[in-house]
Amino acid sequence: MAQSKSDKIPSKELENPQEIDKKIEENNVTRSHKRSDRSKLVNSRTIYPTNNPSMYTGTKMNQEQEQVEMTAFDSTPDSGMYDYRMSLEKLKDELSKFGLTANQSKVYIYLGKYGSKTAPEACKALKIPRTETYHLLTTLQNKGIVSATFQHPIRFSALPLDKAVWVLVNAEKERVKSLEKQEKDIVELWNGIPDFNTGPIETKEDKFQMLQGANQINSKIQDMITKPAEEILVLGSEKDFLRFYHSDFLAPLNTADSDVKILTSCSEKTIYIFDEADKTDIKLMPADIKEDICFIIRDDELIFFMKNANQSAQNSMAMWTNSYAMVQSMRLLFNSVWSKSKNIYP
Repeated sequence: MAQSKSDKIPSKELENPQEIDKKIEENNVTRSHKRSDRSKLVNSRTIYPTNNPSMYTGTKMNQEQEQVEMTAFDSTPDSGMYDYRMSLEKLKDELSKFGLTANQSKVYIYLGKYGSKTAPEACKALKIPRTETYHLLTTLQNKGIVSATFQHPIRFSALPLDKAVWVLVNAEKERVKSLEKQEKDIVELWNGIPDFNTGPIETKEDKFQMLQGANQINSKIQDMITKPAEEILVLGSEKDFLRFYHSDFLAPLNTADSDVKILTSCSEKTIYIFDEADKTDIKLMPADIKEDICFIIRDDELIFFMKNANQSAQNSMAMWTNSYAMVQSMRLLFNSVWSKSKNIYP
């Protein structure tokens, strides 16, 4: 049975009513303080499961976040990894030539340089949305340059770069072979559709076409020089002819039945480019001719390089035209320089 409030007060104080009321108030205050202390203790245990609340300060959390997210991809100029960041950006540009997008290259490089990772780890480190990260990893797996484990969580790893390039190149070769096999079928399909043009027959007009990138330009050049022609004229700098040499552009000229004339600024170090050519067809341009001029004339066609070989292959640009006025103007320029030039071979 519970005691009354008067039972908790010494008997001597029961004789004085004022003392009784004062003592009861003091007891109530004491119990209130004890309840407050117990409440704080419970809240402390809820927020800090361990006995060391300092572990949960903002500084500690920020340090852990930096350790997870900092990579060479987002290093700052004052960081020791900044030089590597520049190399990574250049590598991304190079991998784009093999058909990888910027983020695909980023994920591949990250796995190759930081080791196998889970999708969430890659997502956090590269700051790429979670859904896109999974899509990128799937695409890289389909390309054959990233593999995954059977364990949980799944870990992804990158193929060594030399093997990855080999895989990408061979995949592109197979794609081209497949397109070549489809050429006959697609031509037949095209020819099976009649022409619906009922207007007057178009008269021949001067046309032009802008070409950007080494692949587009080289394809157009090959189309020009492999067709029968009476005359082929080529003017370019040493760097231009080095590019032509490595793209197998000069080989058809060496066996062509056309009247071929070549003007170049090649030095003794690069004269090997013309070892297979007719030496009488090649002359060395005067030193006052600018190095940034390059063009090719085939009968009534002209390819004029807007950006010369000092530009990267992807940024190179040229214009093709069959404009009679432009072709004749460049032919006059070529013949004028040819008359002032000396044979490259004594």
